[in-house]
Amino acid sequence: METTLHITLQRHHSEIQAALQRVVTNVQNSALASGAEDLRSYYGLMQYHLGWVDANFKPTASNAGKLLRPKLLLLAYEAAGAWGLAPSDPHYLQRALPAAAAIELTHNFTLIHDDIQDGDAERRHRPTLWKLWGIPQAINAGDGLFAMAHLALRDVLDAGVEGALQARLGELLDQACLVLSEGQYLYISFEKGQNSDATRYVDMIGRKTAALMGCAAAMGATLGTRDQQSIERLRSFGYAMGVAFQVRDDLLGVWASTAQSGKAPAGDVYRRKKSLPVLHALEQASTADQQFLRAVYAQKTSITQQQVDEVLSIFARTRTRTYCRTFLVEQCRLAQQALASVPRVDNVSAARAIDDLQTLVYFVEEAARAQEFDNV
Repeated sequence: METTLHITLQRHHSEIQAALQRVVTNVQNSALASGAEDLRSYYGLMQYHLGWVDANFKPTASNAGKLLRPKLLLLAYEAAGAWGLAPSDPHYLQRALPAAAAIELTHNFTLIHDDIQDGDAERRHRPTLWKLWGIPQAINAGDGLFAMAHLALRDVLDAGVEGALQARLGELLDQACLVLSEGQYLYISFEKGQNSDATRYVDMIGRKTAALMGCAAAMGATLGTRDQQSIERLRSFGYAMGVAFQVRDDLLGVWASTAQSGKAPAGDVYRRKKSLPVLHALEQASTADQQFLRAVYAQKTSITQQQVDEVLSIFARTRTRTYCRTFLVEQCRLAQQALASVPRVDNVSAARAIDDLQTLVYFVEEAARAQEFDNV
């Protein structure tokens, strides 16, 4: 299964990277053509965040991420029928690649702003943008990626997509951006301790994380078919995957090793992040344990190793890891259910795309199956 997962995660990877580089390069060249050479470093900030250059703006082979959202868009496009185009047709992927680039640029805009708001100093084993160049310029770079995403989406017109459909894609993306902004607002409220409970948390991550993944699947399906049933069910698949993906991240943030998550073990506890584990524990713990958790998560000084150990003990007493695993499995079941109900298109490419989407469910669900957690 690991080999299958690796193959799936590499599907369309190079095409997406090429599309992203084409968008950024074209916009940069247009800006530099005006004679504003100082803007080269502005676009260098974006390329640094995307993992293409180092802090001196020299090309590097840094981790650019798995590109899950644009891959989800392209797989949904293929699963829905790819507008009847054959893989040999020059417009087969070109019809959807601009939208895939737009989704990934939008995602990275949110990451830059999230890093600022969360005070995260590292992402993918490198200093974050704001840590190197300051908050104001990091905000500027994030805003640039947001605008660039909308410019990228216009390129579907050059691939033969009619104007009305391009407008619909823009509407889907704008709606998702508004909803994920709502989610980020709720997330910050959670971190400040306002109305924090597991039910509200699930609603929050539905906006902050799942909205964009649902949008990616819906945009891909919209480019692939006129059938509204297919579009809606693929959107539901993406949404469920988004919720599951965040819960997976919550599991990794507490119980995974550094090698698995790229973060320190129990990193979310040290950061006192109000993720699903602590919210569930607060609801299920004894009065004394609730008081301890609230005191630790409210204190102004850094959390100690002894306090972290006690938090983890409370998680164990409340069977919080089991709860999170079960919740993750249920979201993956909903994703599988939505995928199973997508009307099948009778061609090899669509069938392969469905198989790849099922493999992505496996990738997200592995956090619930991983035996490594039992030793952490």
